[in-house]
Amino acid sequence: MVRTFEYEDPNRMGIIQELKEIAKKENSGLWDTVAHALLKSRKNRSEVNIHKINKYTANGDIVVVPGKVLGSGSLDHTVEIAAFKFTDGAVKKIQGSGSKILSIIELVKKNPKGSKIKLIG
Repeated sequence: MVRTFEYEDPNRMGIIQELKEIAKKENSGLWDTVAHALLKSRKNRSEVNIHKINKYTANGDIVVVPGKVLGSGSLDHTVEIAAFKFTDGAVKKIQGSGSKILSIIELVKKNPKGSKIKLIG
């Protein structure tokens, strides 16, 4: 019997399961790492500001954040960003820069091997 608690996000658990399956099937260390990061409690998950993404990426990069993207800072180039959650401010700034927002599962389906993706978190 699997025990679930009211505070657990069933969507998060489904994402973790799918990431683990893809990681095993494709032998992808990236998706395994992201799954383990998402297993952490909310207070221990990554929170990344846009200015950090801007600092560590170049035009056209693809980024995955195993947590939440926050809206502090700005993007001066276009990137694709997949994360578990985005704040409203982050969404506005990302879209305003011409960048693209993806869910983690959308990115997994687009790139199951996880190649050429930057993990920021």
